[in-house]
Amino acid sequence: MSQENQTQTSEQGQQIQVMLDEREMKIVYANAYRIHTAPEEVVIDLGFNMPNPNVQPGQAPQQMLFRVTDRVIMGYANAKRLALSLQQLVKRYEQQFGEIPLQPGPRAAK
Repeated sequence: MSQENQTQTSEQGQQIQVMLDEREMKIVYANAYRIHTAPEEVVIDLGFNMPNPNVQPGQAPQQMLFRVTDRVIMGYANAKRLALSLQQLVKRYEQQFGEIPLQPGPRAAK
């Protein structure tokens, strides 16, 4: 069992120890996402963008298939915390390695 302790501060300013239990964790990779909302929650679909394998060769227009593999549903407060955490993570990465292009192109040879 992989357990890790983290300390967080509650909204009242109290220190809270959080125990992580990763026994049922699964790892997924996604190169695409879709976000949709409901009145009280945010729905994030994760999956893969790929050329549609059901299109006949030479048929126009070319189609992409978004294969949804996982769905995450969370409240707006958690979605906001996730957005802020991701923003900080990307900022630190870009400070160390340079700006990340939004449209990935060919990678430079090292």
